[in-house]
Amino acid sequence: MFTGIVKGIGQVLQIVEQAEGLRRLTVECPYDPESIEIGASIACSGVCLTVVGKGRTRRRRYFGVDAAAETLRMTTAGSWRAGTPLNLERALRVGDELGGHMVSGHVDGIAELEHRENLPDMARLHIRVPAELKRFIAPKGSVALDGVSLTVNEVRGDTFSVLIIPHTLAVTTLGGLLAGAKLNIEVDMMARYAARLLELAATAGR
Repeated sequence: MFTGIVKGIGQVLQIVEQAEGLRRLTVECPYDPESIEIGASIACSGVCLTVVGKGRTRRRRYFGVDAAAETLRMTTAGSWRAGTPLNLERALRVGDELGGHMVSGHVDGIAELEHRENLPDMARLHIRVPAELKRFIAPKGSVALDGVSLTVNEVRGDTFSVLIIPHTLAVTTLGGLLAGAKLNIEVDMMARYAARLLELAATAGR
């Protein structure tokens, strides 16, 4: 589990094709490799990936993860290249501060930045979501975009807006986004459970 509070920006250093549909990604990170356990989970721009390797050179610290075919298809990981910046968050530990909201790292789909409003020191992003996800988005609700926990402002059809504060612009990849950018989106798990309960109640009442 994660909180959607990004703790650093890394970048893809290398991509190696493994077996069919599997890619090994080497990601530069700000973490001490000695503090990373093999088998640990790290959210990379919202995608929960398992650490399969780690190391350092004189200039860089890095970890390795494998991305399978489903991950490559369902997330932006399929378009990552060497140099792609990634929001990084290590898995939540018991006793850690829950500053954002509960995020699983299981991406629901790919959203698109439709429009960006640059405001004094801030930015308002207008996001278009896949049609099947719009029912999970509600004003004042939570959503994770590229692993960043955000509060929904307005909802109109299959688009919604979020306001990005100066700190978030500075410490995540959201600061560099332009119209047309693709983002991993994970809807609030509470909204998903509520929708499922309503579906079951409607089915039972037929």
